[in-house]
Amino acid sequence: MTMMTPDISQPVYGVLINGVWSAGQGEVFTVVNPSTAQPLATVHTASSADVNLAVEAARKALPAWKHASPQHRADCLKRIAQGIAAAKDELVAMQMQNSGKPAFEAELDVGDAIATFEYYADLITRDDRQLEASVDVPDDGFDAGYLLEACGVAGLIVPWNFPMVTTAWKVAPALAAGCTVLLKPAELTPLTEIMLAHIIQDAGLPAGVFNLLVGAGSEVGAAIVEHPGIDKVSFTGSNAVGRKVMAAAARQTKPVSLELGGKSALIVCGDADLDNAVDLALKGVYFNAGQMCSATSRILVEEGIYPAFREKFVAAAAALVVGAPDTDAVEMGPLISETQQKRVLSYIEAGKAAGAVCLTGGQALAGQAGFFVTPTVFDRVPDDSAIWREEIFGPVACLRIFKDDAEAIRIANDSDFGLVATVATRSQQRANTLARALHVGMVWVNSPQVIFPHTSWGGMKQSGIGRELGPWGLRAFQQLKHVVTLKGSMAD
Repeated sequence: MTMMTPDISQPVYGVLINGVWSAGQGEVFTVVNPSTAQPLATVHTASSADVNLAVEAARKALPAWKHASPQHRADCLKRIAQGIAAAKDELVAMQMQNSGKPAFEAELDVGDAIATFEYYADLITRDDRQLEASVDVPDDGFDAGYLLEACGVAGLIVPWNFPMVTTAWKVAPALAAGCTVLLKPAELTPLTEIMLAHIIQDAGLPAGVFNLLVGAGSEVGAAIVEHPGIDKVSFTGSNAVGRKVMAAAARQTKPVSLELGGKSALIVCGDADLDNAVDLALKGVYFNAGQMCSATSRILVEEGIYPAFREKFVAAAAALVVGAPDTDAVEMGPLISETQQKRVLSYIEAGKAAGAVCLTGGQALAGQAGFFVTPTVFDRVPDDSAIWREEIFGPVACLRIFKDDAEAIRIANDSDFGLVATVATRSQQRANTLARALHVGMVWVNSPQVIFPHTSWGGMKQSGIGRELGPWGLRAFQQLKHVVTLKGSMAD
């Protein structure tokens, strides 16, 4: 693994099929460092023809891997976790270059990947229910039980905002369940997944169990979703692409898991610790430069503390250190691409045109070649404006006043999305009331957006279908089979 300083003149292989790295049959494309806007590496990519080869390899490897003991699969997952830990410095450095993440963010991502592989290695060796269990039926003349077995060949499509994290969240439970895998990274951020694929290969998985296909979503991603040899698709990305994935899978009645967009709320109650609430708002909007589906960019503040919160929050946002990952004390990096930068800036201009008041930020970072946008805060945001209702995927916060809990709940739930929410309050009763009333998949109370492998991840409404992480993430790659036997019908 020599990916610390890629040689732009020597394209990296981005295709691993049946244990063999190759240039693939796709084009060579350039990966850009978003902090400098300069080429970082060139990558050989796959084509739809390579998808056919990978499916063939995965199907051939499936029976042995599916029926391997949980302990054997767990040992492989442990070795993957150990390999990631051993290569942590290199992976962090590559995340910083390929994704523009500050070091502390890149370190969190790599740590999350390690923890996820370790969690599923532990889960499949202690959870007897995944193997078989009896079921009580009302007729004593029958025995009944069920099995949970691997779905088969899994097609995994991951986004560019958290490449290490979302890859681990899909690959670890899929392998743990006994599925064989085709992984397609995002075209913008394939370099850490290429490094991870080497680590997985070194962990001793049989050829064909894990296959990597870097390539365009329009060709490689579409071919994975549509291929009759793929038994399950797990996709994380935009709603627009998610709908296409769902429609294509429906033609074969193929099961899908979709983790899509969000437009989440932070509810700051009048009794909240103000400093902690400001910290939650900063982390909820500006972590990863706002490029996260869980961004709590709709900040609802109770009327009595609104002026004080606004003053503290705007000052803190304006003081954030924005720059390249190797900049001293940097707190927020760039957006992933020029296209994304233009998209975010267009939303900011649309917000101003709609009558929202920009209190700080709202422009590209002066004097920087990379794709930076300054931390932005809007006040007096119209309810029907694009910046209030649509996912921006950038460092843009919108403030809103509420008078009581009923109004906060109504405003928070008035969204097409339902991924997460955060509540800041000192009242346990109030926290419980709000958490129960919010139509989302995850609620944090007085907490930053901490995600554990043990808890589920996924949303309601247009934020997706299904859950990742925890035992629910394992079940997403398993099928349920019941067996009913007539007592006394067996000869032995």
